[in-house]
Amino acid sequence: MNFTVTILGCGSALPTKRHCMSSQVISLRDKLYMVDCGEGTQLQFRAMKLNFRRLGHIFISHLHGDHCFGLPGLISTLGMLGRTSDLHIYAHPDAIALFKPVLDYFCRELPYKVFFHSFNPSLSELIFEDKGLKVISIPLKHRVPTAGFLFEEKQSDKHINREMTDFYKVPIAKMKELKEGADFVTEDEMVIPNCRLTYPADPARRYAYCSDTAYYEKIIPIIEGADVLYHEATFAEADLKRANETFHSSAAQAAEIARKAGVKQLIIGHFSARYTDEDLLLSEAGKIFPNTVLADEKKVFDIGRPRI
Repeated sequence: MNFTVTILGCGSALPTKRHCMSSQVISLRDKLYMVDCGEGTQLQFRAMKLNFRRLGHIFISHLHGDHCFGLPGLISTLGMLGRTSDLHIYAHPDAIALFKPVLDYFCRELPYKVFFHSFNPSLSELIFEDKGLKVISIPLKHRVPTAGFLFEEKQSDKHINREMTDFYKVPIAKMKELKEGADFVTEDEMVIPNCRLTYPADPARRYAYCSDTAYYEKIIPIIEGADVLYHEATFAEADLKRANETFHSSAAQAAEIARKAGVKQLIIGHFSARYTDEDLLLSEAGKIFPNTVLADEKKVFDIGRPRI
């Protein structure tokens, strides 16, 4: 089953013609999970032909406008489309005070319910879990309380070795037990070890989203070994002073975090409007962490192994 990330926006606070405000959509097990919701997110969502009905959970990293101003419009649109299933939003506790009056005024007759779930951005903790996924908060270092998110696929079952199960005439009814690690006992009470009847399960895949943040090594133990890391790279090294003043990162600093965390791939984004060509940022990051790619609107990234 595919685990993908679609970039809806990878610009920073100042609007440009090249990049939209921050937003991404994670797709796993036929469900969509949104990270941040800057202005224009719903237009990007539609442009990518994503299914609004599959979106059930939105994670807001922090309460700066370029990461959340698109939320009321998206909620209103979902109502006009006749949505009836609940929508869950995970954000700093202040999000309720900020958005509830807006929703009460503009979205009084929604055909569905919106639930806000508060979490503490200064803690790394499990903030969401369903059958296929866990989401863990990642404390970041920014001008306001900010958290990234680690999307961790739950461990899948083992794979059946069909040749061996046919040989030992394992009934279909026993396959679930085999996938969960049980041995098989034949009619003449011979114990066939599970390792002979199955292949190891695929390793669980992990995607880390870290925007906005200054260089912050405390996140390394949380994101260590992730299949893919998205890390903000707002500035080039020549503008490092400005990065420090605004609690953002340079592309080189993002790459250094990726290198020290031992991730498999780095995606850089949240680009400052001052750059008309992000190849400079890619070059600076690539010198430190070669497997670096640029985020861009409408790009889709596979997390770990692509599976059918």
